[in-house]
Amino acid sequence: MDKVYISQLHVETIIGVYDFEKESKQSLYFDIDMLTDISAAAKADDITLAVDYAKVSERVIAHSIAKPVELLETLLEQLATLILAEFNVEQVTIRVSKPAAVEAAQTVGVEITRVKR
Repeated sequence: MDKVYISQLHVETIIGVYDFEKESKQSLYFDIDMLTDISAAAKADDITLAVDYAKVSERVIAHSIAKPVELLETLLEQLATLILAEFNVEQVTIRVSKPAAVEAAQTVGVEITRVKR
């Protein structure tokens, strides 16, 4: 399997459990690794046969903004399901960092890996 990845995709969105977190947008940074077979796209030199990381990025941003949730865990599950359903990938690993969540930490976050079934 080959890997297509997106690193440090920045999204400004409302997310959090606490009332003060629901009042203003916060920065999230996504790292996304997608396992797929790139051989057909490479042979044909055809973007329609590839995992288009620009389109994946657009979908992640749009979903993160349009569907506010409280937990990073919820958001990552939704995004993993979306990516596996809409793009030609067999496995996705998504890591999200939320730098403003814990004052004493540079960043905190969650990482999940999901496989197409």
